Amino acid sequence: LVTGVQTCALPIFMAGGGGCERIYRQMGNYPIDILGNYGMQESTVENGVFKIISDAKEPVDTAFFLEKCNYLREKYGYTEYWGESVEFHESGMATFGLLGTEAPKQAKLDFDQDKSKRRAMFPEVQEIFKDYSVFIGGTTSFDIAKKKYNKYDALMEYAGECGISKEQILFVGDDLSDGGNDSPARLRGLDYIQVDDYTALPKLLEFLF
Repeated sequence: LVTGVQTCALPIFMAGGGGCERIYRQMGNYPIDILGNYGMQESTVENGVFKIISDAKEPVDTAFFLEKCNYLREKYGYTEYWGESVEFHESGMATFGLLGTEAPKQAKLDFDQDKSKRRAMFPEVQEIFKDYSVFIGGTTSFDIAKKKYNKYDALMEYAGECGISKEQILFVGDDLSDGGNDSPARLRGLDYIQVDDYTALPKLLEFLF
């Protein structure tokens, strides 16, 4: 999801929940700075070469995660699933997929298209993992990272290094509702634009140009 600023004289950059290299490939190798894994990674492109600048790793208490996620499965009826209950990433992030780590693609696509199933659980998941940032991610899952890793804090740290003030930032995203991984930008006071249809993006941003 793209973050930018209110004048084209300032940088435009990307903040995402996935790893920088994956986002870079998804963007067709577009030469842009990327904040990945909710700020745990940062990348740039120098002379046409993709480069990871920073790559934080955080230890994770797997026993705690498995205990709490099993409790949630029992309470909400998601005891049958494919693969593992929780995916632990090398970064220290965790993905709690209600259908498991190896669910078939179509089952995932059909599961929770309006996110209502996960929104019903979200307040309790957020309370259980109150020392973490929790987001409704993908099609079946919750993304969970250390509290300081979220798009707002990642963006503000990057902006500070570039000498950009909060007032100069315009956040552009499609997941700004409560629980969405863009929601910290809205909840913590950044100017933002909600994008519901990516094909409308040029029209929404034409005032910048």
